[in-house]
Amino acid sequence: MVWRSVIITQHAKLTYSMQMMIVQTRDGINQIPIEDINLLLVSTTQAVITSALISKLAQNQTKVIFVDEKDNPLVETAVYYPGARNMAKLKKQFNWDEHLKEVLWTKIVSQKIKNQIAVLDNYHLNKDEVQSELDQLEINDESNREAIAARKYFMLLFDKNFVRRDTSAINAALDYGYAILLSSFNREIAMNGYLTYFGIHHCSQKNQFNLASDLMEPFRPFVDYWVKAHEKIKELTPDIKYGLVELLSLEIKFNDKKTLLTNAISVYVRECLKFLSGDSKELPEMEMSLTNEVPNNALNDNV
Repeated sequence: MVWRSVIITQHAKLTYSMQMMIVQTRDGINQIPIEDINLLLVSTTQAVITSALISKLAQNQTKVIFVDEKDNPLVETAVYYPGARNMAKLKKQFNWDEHLKEVLWTKIVSQKIKNQIAVLDNYHLNKDEVQSELDQLEINDESNREAIAARKYFMLLFDKNFVRRDTSAINAALDYGYAILLSSFNREIAMNGYLTYFGIHHCSQKNQFNLASDLMEPFRPFVDYWVKAHEKIKELTPDIKYGLVELLSLEIKFNDKKTLLTNAISVYVRECLKFLSGDSKELPEMEMSLTNEVPNNALNDNV
């Protein structure tokens, strides 16, 4: 099972040889087995990567993310023909039952708000206003409790004057963490043979990741929790970025079992897709919580 997240932060040459990714920097040469790499974040514009390596990483279903000149995630690789994709699955996706989509979206929104309440609880903050929105949740969230709860939640979590879309360091960290999450969900959707374009709630023609944007919602509060612990940050430093990527290796409790966040995402996405496609009659379980403190930084592999 792939499990390693690798970040490239300095001038480097990335090549392929003998099932290994070779990373050459001024400090030396590192070799990492391709089959171990879940995500490669090229967090610099000063790195050179060969087409042979990109091809091998794609065959391994490894997500590769490249940044812009401000070190913000800009683009990710997407495999044209994942091994699991077939016409039967795509036909099912195009014809997903509307009721099933509505039921699943309701469960997703419910779990997201529950996780937001848990974050507030962990920081001993008042949760009543957010709980009130959860109590009013309807099928398919027709009254948009998710957006209303989110607005109240962020103001309670950070500050009553907090605006989610301003250019603060907190928002930059949130967006960075969400981008890493989104990429992980894109990877899992593609590995299961489905298209990321067709969502169950998000339907923007400009968003090629509508489905991942839907399914990732309950996992966003893990990013929020970590950023809250670092809310005094003034800028998006490399340490902050390492910590946000490391969240994929965070141990959580998922459906009464301890597992890594990245493994929980794999199970969760697979069960959601089976439900939508009619391969399972059971609505996916998605109870999740932290098992201990969120780590401050320490990525398992950074160059």
